[in-house]
Amino acid sequence: MLLTIDVGNTHTVLGLFDGEDLVEQWRIATDPRRTADELSVLLQGLMTAHPLLAGRPVSGLAICSTVPSVLHEMREMSRRYYGDVPAILVEPGVKTGVPILTDNPKEVGADRIVNTLAATRLYGGPCVVVDFGTATIFDAVTARGEYAGSAIAPGIDISVEALGVRGAQLHKIELARPRSVIGKNTVESMRAGIIFGFAGQVDGLVERMSAELADDPNDVTVVATGSLAPLVLGEAETIDEHEPWLTLIGLRMVYERNVDTGNGHGNGHGNGHGNGR
Repeated sequence: MLLTIDVGNTHTVLGLFDGEDLVEQWRIATDPRRTADELSVLLQGLMTAHPLLAGRPVSGLAICSTVPSVLHEMREMSRRYYGDVPAILVEPGVKTGVPILTDNPKEVGADRIVNTLAATRLYGGPCVVVDFGTATIFDAVTARGEYAGSAIAPGIDISVEALGVRGAQLHKIELARPRSVIGKNTVESMRAGIIFGFAGQVDGLVERMSAELADDPNDVTVVATGSLAPLVLGEAETIDEHEPWLTLIGLRMVYERNVDTGNGHGNGHGNGHGNGR
């Protein structure tokens, strides 16, 4: 059983794979204060009761993180508690097969590369991956599966919180589809601005990216992922596919690529994701 861990700024998503099948997933708050020991206890608590793990211990780990302090503790947890299984931590030094065309490949987040790999393998290129998380990130992928770059916008939750903090008569609301784009009360008006506003942002940025990625923008597949994607799926006209576990699937693919070639056993170091080898 392969355990995949995607550490984001707000949430950490865990997935348990039996071969290519994602059989279970969990979402927990990301807390940079957790130690390696606490992380191990938390993971064991989540997995102990799962029937598929009865008599079948974790046989591999694949981890990516956008929070450096958490990555350090994940590395220590992997060493101390899973030292007898292959462990891949996606960072410079791990093979992904994704060429990076940005000015400084080392500054591209590991989750961006993992998403690019999964989207290309699942849907082909060119494509745009829209990840609705703490930030809304638009990743552009070429027809050859290269990571071309991105656009980063404030996330939906961040925008709602900012309205509540800076607006004297506004407060944080539960996000839901409004009855109409023309709100009849403050809550409905905020929902309309957030939901339809972000849908318009998605369509506008995707159309511009698609025009740069392909001669025919219709050839570009748009893939939505991230915990907040369902809020705009029914409103954004340009989204073609929704894969909520795209990063976990990509982590499985990176693990298989490294373990199959004999790299990454135990410490997760391979030959560099920055050059796409």
